[in-house]
Amino acid sequence: MPHIVIEYSANLDEELRPMRLVEALHAAALETGIFPLAGLRTRAERRDLYLIADGDPDHIFIAVSVRIGEGRDAATRLRVAEALMAVLERETAEIVQRRGLALSLDVSEIDGTASLKTNNLHERLKARAKP
Repeated sequence: MPHIVIEYSANLDEELRPMRLVEALHAAALETGIFPLAGLRTRAERRDLYLIADGDPDHIFIAVSVRIGEGRDAATRLRVAEALMAVLERETAEIVQRRGLALSLDVSEIDGTASLKTNNLHERLKARAKP
């Protein structure tokens, strides 16, 4: 884990390549040193139907949801949130100068009781790393 989901208003495409956000947030999550590479999933979802604040079509939103496995303390979750928000703010610094921009980021734990997974990525990455 984590799973990072970026939701964004369709009009963001006019300002920033969404894949740039995917790559930047993915890298930032790895740089925290908290998450294993094989457990990290980052994706973006464009929202074509949205209404922001007063409905001005010039407004943009980006909402990032980070779902992590159980067991990390509040300080660790906050460190992740702050690291990712810093990247999000950096990547949108020019946009906020010209347009209405709403950014949000939330880190939440997944209740492991009914969270099932099948994953061979850890083994595959280990095998690739061998000479």
